[in-house]
Amino acid sequence: MPSKQKILIVDDDENIAELISLYLIKECYETRIVHDGESALQAFPAFSPDLILLDLMLPGIDGYQVCRELRRDTSVPIIMLSAKGEVFDKVLGLELGADDYIIKPFDSKELVARVKAVLRRSAKASPAAPEGSQGQYVEYPDLVVNLTNYSVVCMGRSVEMPPKELELLYFLASSPNQVFTREQLLDHIWGYEYAGDTRTVDVHIKRLREKLDDHPAWQLSTVWGIGYKFEVKR
Repeated sequence: MPSKQKILIVDDDENIAELISLYLIKECYETRIVHDGESALQAFPAFSPDLILLDLMLPGIDGYQVCRELRRDTSVPIIMLSAKGEVFDKVLGLELGADDYIIKPFDSKELVARVKAVLRRSAKASPAAPEGSQGQYVEYPDLVVNLTNYSVVCMGRSVEMPPKELELLYFLASSPNQVFTREQLLDHIWGYEYAGDTRTVDVHIKRLREKLDDHPAWQLSTVWGIGYKFEVKR
């Protein structure tokens, strides 16, 4: 029998944390609850969760700092939970490496749906490519994006990135020179009706550009007023 996927719940409101845990246990996930940022950082190595639900307003180390610390060493999916619904707060969370952002109060069905969607896209849930097999990948000069084992090699070096960044890159690179609107990219990569706005795509494109070196043969291009494309220079 396959082991249950594990979710670390970080929220200083004990009632909310317990309620979230009940929702997830009902869906056959294993959960652990901690109530502050320091405890989250301590629990992470031992529990080794497949996903973290991270409240932003925590005593001591806040959720933003917890996310920043975790992103130094791991690409485990992180969903931020917050009563703050301003665009600035969402964008900041995404720029720090969160995979999704849910505004409190939230519907239990929406929470579970988002957890499932993020886990489906997580690198940890994806099987590694068999030895000697490239699997599902795209290749350009000095760039290989492998969706089977969630790896990116650019200019001969391995580039670490969260699942959604890699999937966005793979999707664009799989259709060179084709322009996609932000709405199309949200639909294809996130796979559900995203409650945020299209700025999410802009944030992920920005992070991809920061990680990939400029290359004379290809680039991530903005098509002003429309969206983005993976441009292959002829």
